[in-house]
Amino acid sequence: MARIFVVGSGVVGTATGKGFRHAGHKVTFVDVDEARLAALRSEGLDARDGLDLRAEPSSFVILTLPTPNVGHAYDLTAFERGTASVGEALRESYESHVVVVRSTVPPGTAEGLVQPLLERHSGKKPGEGFTVASNPEFLRAASAVEDFRHPWMTVVAARSTRTRERLGELLQPFGGDIRYFSNPAEAELIKCAHNIYNATKISFWNEMWLVSRELGLELEPIAQTVARSAEGSINPLYGIRGGAAYGGVCLPKDTQGFLGVADSIGLRLPLLKAVVEVNDRMTLEAGRPTGSPASSAA
Repeated sequence: MARIFVVGSGVVGTATGKGFRHAGHKVTFVDVDEARLAALRSEGLDARDGLDLRAEPSSFVILTLPTPNVGHAYDLTAFERGTASVGEALRESYESHVVVVRSTVPPGTAEGLVQPLLERHSGKKPGEGFTVASNPEFLRAASAVEDFRHPWMTVVAARSTRTRERLGELLQPFGGDIRYFSNPAEAELIKCAHNIYNATKISFWNEMWLVSRELGLELEPIAQTVARSAEGSINPLYGIRGGAAYGGVCLPKDTQGFLGVADSIGLRLPLLKAVVEVNDRMTLEAGRPTGSPASSAA
């Protein structure tokens, strides 16, 4: 049985804590929202308004703090405040704890923000009182508890081999494919790319919905067929290499030609236009000698 503290008890934190508790671990929820604490306590859960590690054995401290956006940036105010409080709790502990970043954060946050904050507020160094790991969540809001208990993918990242092993041992019983990385930024980018890919796919099919509507066609059977016919849908490795433009005859012809179709029915397709622009840029990059400056036109 592991000792686990979940710092931040929103949808992700609650699902995470309940999942670990269901697996037999000793879990404490930590939050500053009194209404949220009261709701957790009403379910018989251990919920506190502060983190105290003085009498605790080596534990996992899981950060599931909010990271909302403000315009085109993440607002890490609450995340930083919660992380600082963890550092203060580490100062009073004689044990070593694994601090796990589970919130969705910009790549580089675990080592560029969390680790320095923990050092500053604990007065300790990594490996001498704490280690830092990344374990991003892939939970859907409507089924978060069930998704945690039955994951299809788990990502674990830490510089420390032993930390990766410990976190893997904690998560392995839940099943699913576990991927290990030595750089927490890799795990952080995986989560960001995961969400952005999903958003891009939705926007793509919304553009096709606009086209279908203008042409008097029903999108659903078209989309369901493309989901079986398009290589990008049935081959998980298709197009993920990166650094190479698409070429050949079909893809350049049809992406650019379809922009003309859209123009002819009075539609703007900004996502498709961006696809063409990115490919044009990658084509230019491929033809530029290594180390030469990027063209302003690209």
